[in-house]
Amino acid sequence: METQPHMNTSPDSPATSARPKRRSVLAWSVRDVEQRLGFRGGRHTRVNNTLALLLATAATIAVYASLIPLNETWAAEMLTRRGPTPYAIVFLTCWATCVLLLKSQKVRLQRRALELSVVPENHDFVLSAITVDQVMENIYEKVDDPRHFVLFNRITLALSNLRNLGRVGDVDEILRSQAAQDESTMETSYALVRGFVWAIPVLGFIGTVLGLSQAIGGFGGVLATAEDVGQLGPALREVTGGLSTAFDTTLEALVAALLIQLAMTFLKKSEEEFLDECTEYCNHSVVSRLKMTLYEEAVTP
Repeated sequence: METQPHMNTSPDSPATSARPKRRSVLAWSVRDVEQRLGFRGGRHTRVNNTLALLLATAATIAVYASLIPLNETWAAEMLTRRGPTPYAIVFLTCWATCVLLLKSQKVRLQRRALELSVVPENHDFVLSAITVDQVMENIYEKVDDPRHFVLFNRITLALSNLRNLGRVGDVDEILRSQAAQDESTMETSYALVRGFVWAIPVLGFIGTVLGLSQAIGGFGGVLATAEDVGQLGPALREVTGGLSTAFDTTLEALVAALLIQLAMTFLKKSEEEFLDECTEYCNHSVVSRLKMTLYEEAVTP
């Protein structure tokens, strides 16, 4: 029985998308947290902002619902009796937290690709334009779609160039270029959270201004109408209430921004380490297995 020759196509070509479906060891369409929740998964470690927004809304409602039985506690007073600002602070904090939680799950999934070996481990194997199809087949047996994995997206792009053009010297350059692009993509994926870290303290300062304005305005009104010193007592209590609003909202905002910044720092560090491990994987499993052709050796200075 004759077999059809394998077509040399890039990962994005129709022939590649028409590959027969196999039961993959690591299926992004099944394991990605956003896919499991019925939403379109963000590319690599990017987060679906619509899903994060919906989760943040639900989390905010849950926070305030949990405060109903604790109506007389200090926490309930800070979050419900200090004007409208605390509601915005809680909502943005929940939104940032949901983004970071989703990203952490996606980074964990991406890390699992490092556990898979797609290049034959025997020392006699040489990666070239002739053997590249074997590695590509191994990749498609391990994962359902390499484009959704940072590591295998790098490798398939480099190997597709090797298979189509046959120049071994370009593989390392493509891997380096894709690594730089992945780092840039990682940086931009934190833009929304960095915006929240900036906006939350600003909301706290707005609450401070509103509280001070309320306190001073109320005290000024009493001074204008008071006829004796004894009437200043209630006015001072009004000032104290306004100052509570002012300083409590600032405290809430600063604590929330600090916690989000720390969580983002630890997660970003973990993702940066993952990208470094991807580069090391490519150097060890791909670049070190390349062999230049006689023509390439002749034209290389």
